[in-house]
Amino acid sequence: MANAASGIAVNDNCNHKFLELKAKRNYRYIVFKIEDATQQVVVEKLGEPNHKYEDLIASLPANECRYAVFDLDFTTEENCQKSKIIFIAWSPDSSRVRNKMVYASSKDRFRKELDGVQIELQATDLSEMSYDIVKERATSH
Repeated sequence: MANAASGIAVNDNCNHKFLELKAKRNYRYIVFKIEDATQQVVVEKLGEPNHKYEDLIASLPANECRYAVFDLDFTTEENCQKSKIIFIAWSPDSSRVRNKMVYASSKDRFRKELDGVQIELQATDLSEMSYDIVKERATSH
């Protein structure tokens, strides 16, 4: 269904792959992009279960916006194993203004499609989404 604010639709495969990440843990992360031609959010890349957070960071383009979800495993101070799904809105300062506007106006609706995301993070450069920041956000929620 298209987003009234931006006119962007969400491809059904996005929800399908997200459910596989959430329920079956088939993927460690998913990178989504908005295709200009179809004006749809689509799956761009799937990270294998053995991939790390650094692999997700490496898969984000330096000059284009993306959405991503990451299944973060961590250990609490009480030594309990936990997992949280993080939604990342990647909007680098170096991306085109129109690209940033389209992603910003579509983010909330797309994020609501992904039922089960526990933490949301917006980043304009890599320092804002370091592993330490993500882990700190996960352990404080």
